[in-house]
Amino acid sequence: MTLCWLGVDIQPLRPLRGGPASSLPSPTEAAAEVACLARARGALLDTDDAFPEVELMALAEAGLLRAPLPPTLGGADLGRGCEGAAALAAVLMQIGAGSLPLGRLYEGHVNALGLVLAYGTPAQQARAAADARAGCLFGVWNTDDRADPLRLEDGATGPVLRGRKVLASGAGWVERPLVTAATPEGPQMLVPALPRGERADLSGWRAQGMRASATGAVVLDGLPAGPAERIGVPGDYHREPLFSGGAWRFLAVQTGGAAELFDLLCRYLRELGRDGDPHQRARVGEAAVALETARLWVERAARRLAEEEAVAEATVAYVNLARRAVEQAALDILTLAQRSVGLAAFMRPHPIERVARDLATYLRQPAPDRALDLAAAHLLGREGWPW
Repeated sequence: MTLCWLGVDIQPLRPLRGGPASSLPSPTEAAAEVACLARARGALLDTDDAFPEVELMALAEAGLLRAPLPPTLGGADLGRGCEGAAALAAVLMQIGAGSLPLGRLYEGHVNALGLVLAYGTPAQQARAAADARAGCLFGVWNTDDRADPLRLEDGATGPVLRGRKVLASGAGWVERPLVTAATPEGPQMLVPALPRGERADLSGWRAQGMRASATGAVVLDGLPAGPAERIGVPGDYHREPLFSGGAWRFLAVQTGGAAELFDLLCRYLRELGRDGDPHQRARVGEAAVALETARLWVERAARRLAEEEAVAEATVAYVNLARRAVEQAALDILTLAQRSVGLAAFMRPHPIERVARDLATYLRQPAPDRALDLAAAHLLGREGWPW
């Protein structure tokens, strides 16, 4: 079957599941293919409780679920080292351009695998690698239900989990969630096995955008929480610079969404013959500056976190500044696109309306003021520009 998007034929993905890593396309090539598929199906999935199942299968078949693993575990070292980080940034931007909900899910998968690789035992790393190669989706679920936070309790046959996670993207689909449970020594990371289609409640996610991210609440009562499930020691989850510095990944997805919005704006103006209007050209120029600003901040933030000699505090400060830069750039592009297109940019099923809604929702990340404050404090504590 051949799909068509805005007059461009999209060939289906090659059947690659289970093949050796050397037989797979490069991660950036694979991401471009998956993005085309996701872009073509975006309007279809713009409904409550939707989930990009076909796109998830495409990620697995293209080798992207296992790409963050080292080659010894069947991966492509995506995200490891400076070059790997730059490649991951490009992959996340590509997928984010195709679908922000899919980009959110894939970023969570990459994050979870990275934490297992950083803090897990060799046996845990091998098990996670086998699950990723088998097509299991990982994710990071950190937000507790205030009335029923996740905790460790003694069960009949050993330690078990009790409580719920909320705002969990991929609820009902993530089979290997990395969750945090409260302990007196700090939050303990665990990766329980979770059957697909169970324990999830999506009824509370009625957000303006990101409808296809399957975000909801998940009850984890009774799941084993023994040594095999525990990743690292209490407090590792918040260890810097990985905790705050890793924010660059969702910035890359957001930048991809902003790039998609920019591309849709340019297509709209060309198709309507308004590309010669000087006012429209001025807005396009301003949007291009904002987009390149976001891209440069993301790429540099990714490389900084991967640099072994980088100082943790300085890296976190840089990524916190990148958060502000990307947010402002994306908001500028949103405003410019909506002003250029006018009312059509707010009318369904126009793709600009959907992408703008997803982007505006995804930009609402936690504690933006605190991130900027901490970055400024770092700058004020030193002479000159520290980078």
